[in-house]
Amino acid sequence: MNPTPSLPPEVPKGALDDSTAKRVEALIEEEEGAQNRFSGWLGWLGTGLALAMALFHLWAAWDIVPTTTLRFVHVGFAMGLGFLLFPVARRWRHRLMPWDVLLIAAALYVTWYLLWGGDAIGTEPLIDRYVFPEYQDLVVGWILVVLVLEVARRATGWVMPVVAGCFMLYAFFGNHLPPPWQHQGYDTERLIPHLTITLDGIFGTAVDVSASLIILFTIYGAILQMSGAGKFFVDFSFAATGGRASSAGRTVVLSSFLLGGPSGSGVATTVTLGTVAWPMMRRVGYRPDDAGGLLAAGGLGAIISPPVLGAAAFLIAEYLKIGYLEVLRMAAVPTVLYYASLLFMVELDQRRIGAAGPGAGRSGEAIVTEGAWALTKKYGFHFSSLVAIVVFMVLGYSPTLSVLYAMVVAVLLSFLRRESALWPKRLVEALAAGAVQSVGIAATCACAGIIVGVITLTGLGLKFSEIAIQAAGGSLVVTALYTALIVWVVGLAVPVTASYIICAVVAAPALIKLGVPDYAAHMFVFYYAVLSEVSPPTALSPFAAAAITGAGPYRTTLQAWKYTLPAFVLPFVFVTDPDGVGLLLAFKPGMGWGDVLWQILLAAAGLAAMAAACQGYARRALARWERAGLGIAGLLMVFPALVEGSFGDALPAPHWLGLALGAVLLALQWRGGRAAPAE
Repeated sequence: MNPTPSLPPEVPKGALDDSTAKRVEALIEEEEGAQNRFSGWLGWLGTGLALAMALFHLWAAWDIVPTTTLRFVHVGFAMGLGFLLFPVARRWRHRLMPWDVLLIAAALYVTWYLLWGGDAIGTEPLIDRYVFPEYQDLVVGWILVVLVLEVARRATGWVMPVVAGCFMLYAFFGNHLPPPWQHQGYDTERLIPHLTITLDGIFGTAVDVSASLIILFTIYGAILQMSGAGKFFVDFSFAATGGRASSAGRTVVLSSFLLGGPSGSGVATTVTLGTVAWPMMRRVGYRPDDAGGLLAAGGLGAIISPPVLGAAAFLIAEYLKIGYLEVLRMAAVPTVLYYASLLFMVELDQRRIGAAGPGAGRSGEAIVTEGAWALTKKYGFHFSSLVAIVVFMVLGYSPTLSVLYAMVVAVLLSFLRRESALWPKRLVEALAAGAVQSVGIAATCACAGIIVGVITLTGLGLKFSEIAIQAAGGSLVVTALYTALIVWVVGLAVPVTASYIICAVVAAPALIKLGVPDYAAHMFVFYYAVLSEVSPPTALSPFAAAAITGAGPYRTTLQAWKYTLPAFVLPFVFVTDPDGVGLLLAFKPGMGWGDVLWQILLAAAGLAAMAAACQGYARRALARWERAGLGIAGLLMVFPALVEGSFGDALPAPHWLGLALGAVLLALQWRGGRAAPAE
């Protein structure tokens, strides 16, 4: 078995030199974990265990499996695979060490105890003994906590287990802290059963979603990758945008959307796009840091692209007790606006580069040998992956059955082409790869369960909400700023999934208390958790793009901020503008489709103005005062409620002021002439 994260299959062989390929693979491993490469009987063992995990969850999707059984077995598989495939340290990589065997045995014992130990040694099930736990319950509970922290450390790094450990210290010694952080303090007999026996700790909502949905989507993504869907989407994007180097920027935007389903990883998508698009972007006139920033922004877009939307989207559905189709509906307009802002940026890039000098931005060299229609006739069946899940949900199937049936459709359609056919060997590889990819997510969710368990037990979430509201003076705008800052800071240290889980419990309640609809508050937290992916020190997508383009990693990160800046601004509309829920396709009393359409048009116009301000270019290069003016115009169009709330009736219809200011500045640009057009 060779499950090690390496260059995505869409990356052409020889596209990167050896040193660059190693740096890129190291960054992918930093996101997905550095795994062992086993051959022989260990390889067979790893494949067999991963296949067993995949088949168990496929069976659980089809048949009824008790909730506790599903969660216990899911975490047990994740621990067993994690200790087998992720080394304790790099120096022991590609070797199975004695302590790995011991940890695997401990994981098997703990899983057995959770499933059957309670009935074997007591008169009541284990889950009913959390009030008066037995001594062995506490011993097994501590073992489980240590195992979860260790598998999370191996799969995701030190940060998550250290944060979880700090929260446990808070639970034990919080009675020694000053108000308002103080609580009564909890001992082992109260904390450990809460974390390990109940469904409010390790086996809480996050693990439930990981076991019932996320793993199925990772398996689905692996099936799509194995059948060649990713390669087709990249080739189709180049062909659809003209098949020439001058279209490379537009291709990055289109490809990032299409690759979101098969990839689901921001770093992997960035690498896939970068290896193919960077040579063309360089030829057309992009600077290395500009190109890297756009590539990273495209990779970020893959996380918020349907039908997957990142693992955190499934958690939104579970926390809000709504259908996943509802989450897709709420994410539709923000996703379209995100890509629209990227397209605005790309088109301005083309104008700026085209004006740089003769020949710049005009490369006419073809980079694909087949047209979009020819590719579609051959491999167009891959487009079914973008709609299959949604179609099944619209027909009334649950998300679990929808993704299961979508897998069946993908496997059957793969036989339409010989090179994409998933014969048994390739299908087994896809199932095993999907299970392996879910280990890191499962470990993150289990570790985050420790944090959430402490928060719920100590009441920290409610205390934090009160503290945040008081610090903001009761202002919704300031509270939203604090919330965004909290999510951003948390996201610097932990993955998107964990960042959302923590902040959904800690930060979102403050917004909800101030009257923000719960769904709007959770979508706000979700988008800022995703946007933290392009912020150092965990800005893995910009760092991967920098490794490919040869630019400085932090200059590339700054450019990624530039390309995603409109996306950083837009989520505030959800929570600060009473009509902003229209962007989530939600309707408050008195709102109709006309109001929602007007909101969308205003947001799009505002994002276009802010894109020009960020780029410093419209029809020609902008002076500083013109950039400032367009930035203000964009904010007035996107945030009319903020201005109305601040100035009352002093300013009539701020969005009209923004539109007028933007129109005047564009008229001045028109009078000043235009640069030579880019192709």
